[in-house]
Amino acid sequence: MHWLAVLIVAIGLATQQPAQQPAQQPAHQPAASPEEVRTYEAFRAWITQQPAEIHRAGDEVVFGKYGDELRKQGKSDQEIATTIASLKAMGDRAEVERWNVILTAATPRFNTAPNAFLVTMTKGVKPGRSLDVGMGQGRNTVYLAQQGWDSAGFDPADRAIAAAQDAAKKLGVRITTQVARAEDFDWGTNQWDLIVLTYVGAREFPDKVIRALKPGGMVIVEAFHRDATKAHPIGGAVVFDTNELLAIFKDLRVVRYEDTTSVGDFGLEETRVVRLAAIKP
Repeated sequence: MHWLAVLIVAIGLATQQPAQQPAQQPAHQPAASPEEVRTYEAFRAWITQQPAEIHRAGDEVVFGKYGDELRKQGKSDQEIATTIASLKAMGDRAEVERWNVILTAATPRFNTAPNAFLVTMTKGVKPGRSLDVGMGQGRNTVYLAQQGWDSAGFDPADRAIAAAQDAAKKLGVRITTQVARAEDFDWGTNQWDLIVLTYVGAREFPDKVIRALKPGGMVIVEAFHRDATKAHPIGGAVVFDTNELLAIFKDLRVVRYEDTTSVGDFGLEETRVVRLAAIKP
């Protein structure tokens, strides 16, 4: 399991500690214990401060660097081994619990309206099948269903998925959802007319996206530019260098690329963001 595939830290949320009780996990994924959560929070605080090359490294490198950090803090080799073993055993349970809390908070610290770039780029587009990757509480998934799309999405945060279904029912629309991580979800081949990647990463997904899109299908991406990390720590999965999205999706036809200053959907602060809309030939 690659940590940065699930470690998606938005501006203003990076140091926030969950104020509510951890969300209940599916039966196959027991909730992290309080001690595991503390261990994870310490690791999380460290890794969000690391340079891009660490964010892109494999688990062996990441844990090796973290072991060095713990050693500097005076931890013994046994303590370091125990901590890293706990992190490996924990997998992404603590991160899922964190996002369950964030995404279902009574006072959200993120934009609960549909992503503005998504709205703009789908205006006038004939609805088809859409997939919202890392759909959270369903702001984009529900919006697309309202516009007539056969709207589906997935996310590992089960309570957020439940909130999305509740919202869809109240609005009288149907969405298809699945509690799953990106590596476990069946993206399919030539399945989707639209794939949405808003603040969930992109560099992990190009092969899946290109294979899963129908010919003529579009991918829409919005995330933070690396300059945004000068003001706040942000997880590497949702941070991109200048023109990096263009390189990631070089096999698609780019119809719009933006590198601009705007209010980010997470953190709700003016910052530098990047946006891409591209079509499969």
